[in-house]
Amino acid sequence: MSQPAGLVAVAQIIGAFGVRGEVRVRSFTEAPEAAFSYGPLMDEAGQIVLTPKSWRRLNDGFAVITAEQRQREDWERLRSTRLHARREVLPEAAVDDGEVYVADLIGARVEHADGRRLGLVRALHNFGAGELVEVQPETGQTYFLPFTEEVFTHLDIAGRVLTVAPDPALLPEGLSVRGRAG
Repeated sequence: MSQPAGLVAVAQIIGAFGVRGEVRVRSFTEAPEAAFSYGPLMDEAGQIVLTPKSWRRLNDGFAVITAEQRQREDWERLRSTRLHARREVLPEAAVDDGEVYVADLIGARVEHADGRRLGLVRALHNFGAGELVEVQPETGQTYFLPFTEEVFTHLDIAGRVLTVAPDPALLPEGLSVRGRAG
């Protein structure tokens, strides 16, 4: 999924809880409680939505008491809002173990293993059959590459370069080189 620059989605509002202004939140983090340790949580525009003060586990997420004084109706209006943390407050991803933040991929250069520049990462999507990287070439329409170790052979997150060796059929006609296999 596409991520705002510098922000990483860590949770989502799933509704109001109780009558004292609490909000129900579903965490996306590996350790679910960690979502509340990253400071104020923002919407995709970077506006603070909630600042967690305390939380407790529920069957479908967490009941969170926030610094913001919102009523039940306010939280219900914010249902489905994704909550983001600033990338710099998150722990480093273990790239060697296959961990990456989508925010670290957006805007990275995509290069073929033979050295050709194929474009820039525009977004990451999952339509139900696995992660797909949307690549924007210098000219032409965006295209998708499966985000697998077989296709993405090397990720240089610090250098912002992703090396790929896809089946030539996955590349748009203008980027594929006839007679050369990946």
